[in-house]
Amino acid sequence: MSYTIKSGDTLWQIAKDHGISVGDLERANPGVNPTTLQIGQVIRLPRAGGGNNDNNGGGSPPPQPSGGNGKIVGATGGSNGGGGFVNYSGPASNFPNPNEWASYTALWAQNSKLMLYNSSPQEVDFIHQAIETVSASSGVDVRAILCIIVQESGGNVRVGTTNNGVTNPGIMQSHNGVSFNPADPKGSILQMVRDGTEGTRDGDGLKQLVARYGNYYEAFRGYNSGSVNRADLNDPVGATGNYVQKAANRLMGHEWPGM
Repeated sequence: MSYTIKSGDTLWQIAKDHGISVGDLERANPGVNPTTLQIGQVIRLPRAGGGNNDNNGGGSPPPQPSGGNGKIVGATGGSNGGGGFVNYSGPASNFPNPNEWASYTALWAQNSKLMLYNSSPQEVDFIHQAIETVSASSGVDVRAILCIIVQESGGNVRVGTTNNGVTNPGIMQSHNGVSFNPADPKGSILQMVRDGTEGTRDGDGLKQLVARYGNYYEAFRGYNSGSVNRADLNDPVGATGNYVQKAANRLMGHEWPGM
């Protein structure tokens, strides 16, 4: 069965409307990027109830371990970055198009220096490998993963766990995920990045949120706050007001004091 994309569609809404999980919908359409759905684009709808029944009853599907096509998303293209902080505000349409983001090469060079303040060169290399591995398996833009790591922890593998009713450990401050294990630095770093990107049993990661909202900026707000005021992404909704604004500046390769 097929479905033709209409204005405003997201994979999450399509899955909800047809009684299927986002995971099953993504597996039925391995080449479809949820952030670039086009009006008139035709996708496949899996049979309702087919595959794994992974709807957890809360409106959000549990994490899927894969979904990418084996390619590192966002690894090529992009600008050289540079420039100062911009006060982006309002809805996602007011924020830079991902086509305008700085290149992964430029962003890694900029942000890996920040990571070295708290993590060893080997640990930073493990982060580098983990970001690329998880981007390839999840289909999430490698630059988005990198910038949320820096946003959440500065790339400090020993960052503390926060708890505001939910336990948020690791370099992406995931939902009840894992923390750094000095006995297994490479493995634990990879899992921390998986938890934040692909989600955990207890909460969504970037992958599920991008599928739900259809763009990275609303996904970032959802990641930080748990809910989204789509008209104003600087509305903290109980969390950090400038979270999305800072993430956008990071993705553009902008620099500012205290970044």
